Amino acid sequence: MDDPAPDASHALRAGLHSPAQALDFVRWLAAAWTDRPLSPADGCPEAELAAAEARLGFPLPAALRSGYALFGRRDDLTRTQDALLPPSGLYVDRADEAADGMLVFREENQSCAFWGLPLSAPDRDDPPVLVDAGDGWFPFLPRMSLAWVELVLTEFLLGSPHYDACELPPALLPALHARHARLPLPDHPMWASWADSPIRWYAAPGRLLRHDGPGPRSWLHATTRTPAELAALHADFPTRWVR
Repeated sequence: MDDPAPDASHALRAGLHSPAQALDFVRWLAAAWTDRPLSPADGCPEAELAAAEARLGFPLPAALRSGYALFGRRDDLTRTQDALLPPSGLYVDRADEAADGMLVFREENQSCAFWGLPLSAPDRDDPPVLVDAGDGWFPFLPRMSLAWVELVLTEFLLGSPHYDACELPPALLPALHARHARLPLPDHPMWASWADSPIRWYAAPGRLLRHDGPGPRSWLHATTRTPAELAALHADFPTRWVR
């Protein structure tokens, strides 16, 4: 029997210390929060990944490759807002001639920002992720496996039928912290405005929440499993919601 109120903080109670744990969480999210658990058809086939590597001239980092192989064709988890590029769309940005280049794997929906992996990273298996919003590459998350979790959470949240958002008054911050557990993703920046950073993720049974920025003009993005759960969330945060 499916859990009627899945809790991401419970699913991540062991942390995110390895690529395997990150991929296990994606499997859990698809099974617990969507009507379609992951299937072999959701992954990019080996021939597609091998063709991308042949075109690029180097093997894909292991953590990047394993994510594509598991869910690279699952659009509701990867291409709602800031799309994961298909393997055929991966490319190297060599704008910084002093570096080896950045392998770009994700683009903001209006091409205002790009996410990439430094080809010179010492850890070729699970390298750090950087983001470029027009002012050069900036640290985003320390490992690609963590970026998979952020990408899937973001794309699923923003495409959820029960998504809503509000500007969160400081007086309501205690409700966020008291009733929701923080997920084990490090602070990471909002590409559109570093001043609104950091982004932090929270969960409770039947709820996923993203808090953008700790200041007086912070925003809360949230989704729930059902309309009733969304109404309960609105009651917990009595402020002006977008929807």
